[in-house]
Amino acid sequence: MDKEALVIADKFILDACCGGRMFWFDKKQANTIFIDNRVSPKGHRKHRPEHHVTPDIVMDFRKMDLFQDKLFKLVVFDPPHMKTLGETSDMRKTYGILNAETWQSDLKRGFRECWRVLDDYGVLVFKWCETEIPLKKVLRLLPEKPLFGHSTGTKEKTKWLCFMKIPKNPSSNEPKP
Repeated sequence: MDKEALVIADKFILDACCGGRMFWFDKKQANTIFIDNRVSPKGHRKHRPEHHVTPDIVMDFRKMDLFQDKLFKLVVFDPPHMKTLGETSDMRKTYGILNAETWQSDLKRGFRECWRVLDDYGVLVFKWCETEIPLKKVLRLLPEKPLFGHSTGTKEKTKWLCFMKIPKNPSSNEPKP
């Protein structure tokens, strides 16, 4: 599929690691493109037989070449957050897994891609779970700083952060958000 063949006229939201779309209230949100690097049919999990991973496009968050720069107004980035799960682990089937050797560069590349496809004044929502890797280690990898979100000192393991792509040198002709 080439860029011209990708019809996204009404799509301005990207979920870059959709998995089972578990935090979405509307799992078929019409203005969203859901991508993931895997497909898993219903029944692939023993304890949640209805769980499935069915992205609109099978694509790796580290390389989203099908999308032009500044295409989306909102990007959700919820990458896998564990790197030591076994091949048959139910958690791995649900959330995916990071490569134990390359996880740092993978997260950097993924964030850069999400930032690239995010429009100026667009919002990137980043979700992270500190099960194995503390958020402060992840934040050191990212080239941008969040505007707000859960602090690294809270007891909850799941953290939500909000970033906004504010141009460094906005032109005087550019409309304000």
